[in-house]
Amino acid sequence: MKILERLFGTYEAESVIEYTLANDSGMTVSCLNYGCVISKIVAPDRDGNFENVVLGFEDFNDYLQWSPYFGAVVGRVAGRINGAKFTLDGKEYRLAANEAPNHLHGGNKGFSSVIWRTEKLVTNDAVGVKFFYVSPDGEEGYPGNLTTSVTYLLTNENELCVTFEGRTDQKTLLNMTNHSYFNLSGDLKRDCLEHKLQLESDRFLELGPDLIPTGKMMDASGTPFDFYQERSLRDGKNSTHPQNVLAGNGYDHPLVFAKKGENTIVLRDKESGRGLAVTTNQPCVVLYTSNQLMGPFSISGVPARNYLGVCLETQGLPDAIHHPEFPTVILNPEELYYSTTTYQFFIEKLGE
Repeated sequence: MKILERLFGTYEAESVIEYTLANDSGMTVSCLNYGCVISKIVAPDRDGNFENVVLGFEDFNDYLQWSPYFGAVVGRVAGRINGAKFTLDGKEYRLAANEAPNHLHGGNKGFSSVIWRTEKLVTNDAVGVKFFYVSPDGEEGYPGNLTTSVTYLLTNENELCVTFEGRTDQKTLLNMTNHSYFNLSGDLKRDCLEHKLQLESDRFLELGPDLIPTGKMMDASGTPFDFYQERSLRDGKNSTHPQNVLAGNGYDHPLVFAKKGENTIVLRDKESGRGLAVTTNQPCVVLYTSNQLMGPFSISGVPARNYLGVCLETQGLPDAIHHPEFPTVILNPEELYYSTTTYQFFIEKLGE
């Protein structure tokens, strides 16, 4: 196992470094100290071909100009906050309205757009990078000096273990996630619509016209949002369900796990034989099938188009601060924020 590093670019007079984690099986994970971006994951298919299975850019400037949070850590709060404001203990805090009139993924310069301090990690059975960032009181409108860390660890079992931690000196909000777009076909040979998804979620959050949860939990049974039995992501594109249509003919929805504690999501691409098991301690996953990815740019030589990748954003429920019935995303000074998600890549042989 080893860690390689190279200069990837320059941002605000600081070096952007790409770290590549390599295990003994040939799998690699590349990540940047800018936004903790996972720029590449190279994993085998059933024929032993190693190919990239996430969306990312070869040129750093493309991240600055075009990236819809490719592979980035987003925060302080993932997702949208209605009206770009919230109230804590009777005091109103106004946030950056970077998706006016709402706040999205931490603001104009959230965690996805800063340089993180790094420490390389090497153990007997894993290699990784730990990222550190201190978000000062008032950054993007949030209260409290917030100390955060993100750890990426690659094991010889083809697992990428991602851990988020945070502490604050004032009551604040914290709900972090990684925003990787997966495409298990390898090197973007196909879009993600034929990928199959399975997870135990009996409810999903209804979205309003601005894609912010209304607060209503909708029953998933008998709808395209029922993934108890694996189903094709194409079902969301072809669906006439008002929520699929609202999201741009696909999914952009928080799926709420049926049980508390640890839950696993399984994504499969039958043609390549690649599979991904995502295990998390978070209460929901935001499923996004890149319904709005069309644009005048290319991704590793492939023109951007809708449905080219699928995001599985494990996190707390979006806009929870405005819905007291949702699990809280408030972090108090005496508490440790701890979120963990493991991505394990596996191979299925023909006929399995």
